[in-house]
Parts: sequence; C-alpha cells; structure tokens
Amino acid sequence: MKYPKRVKTFCKYCGKHTVHEVEKVGKGKPGALNWINRQKRRRGKVGNLGKFSKVPGGDKPTKRVNIRYRCTECKKAYTRKTWRVKRFELVG
Repeated sequence: MKYPKRVKTFCKYCGKHTVHEVEKVGKGKPGALNWINRQKRRRGKVGNLGKFSKVPGGDKPTKRVNIRYRCTECKKAYTRKTWRVKRFELVG
C-alpha cells in the first residue's frame, strides 16, 4: 500500500486540521511487567506455556503497520489505530 508522507488531518493537540508528517515506526520493546513476560520469568522458557496455539502455517500473512503522525505546527506526535497490510510504502 502506498501512503503519502504529508497528510492534512485533525491534530488533537492543536484542535484543528493541520499538515502532519507521517513516519513508519518499528514495534516497541515488549514490556517487562506484562503478564506473559512475568509468567515466562517464573517458569522458564520451556514450551509455549499452553498460551499460544501452534497453528499450521505459522504467522498471519499480513501485519499491522505502526504509523506516527507528527503535527508540523505544534510538533507533537501521536499514533492512531491502523490497518493490516502486506507491504507499506511512504511516497511523495
């Protein structure tokens, strides 16, 4: 999917429509305090702890893209709920 590098959209900090710069960001570091990571530390890393199904075929064919919108006026950045796409490219 091709997506423009600059988009005019609503800024929740300014409270008006402004031009935003779009950047693709990687997935963040997983939190050490969430339940599954505490469980792994407690029990060790053996097996799948009965939590994840081993589906034939492995992962899903598409991943969710992580996009950060940065307002050009107030310079604040935020992310929004995104969509699933196989290939993501910023153009323009």
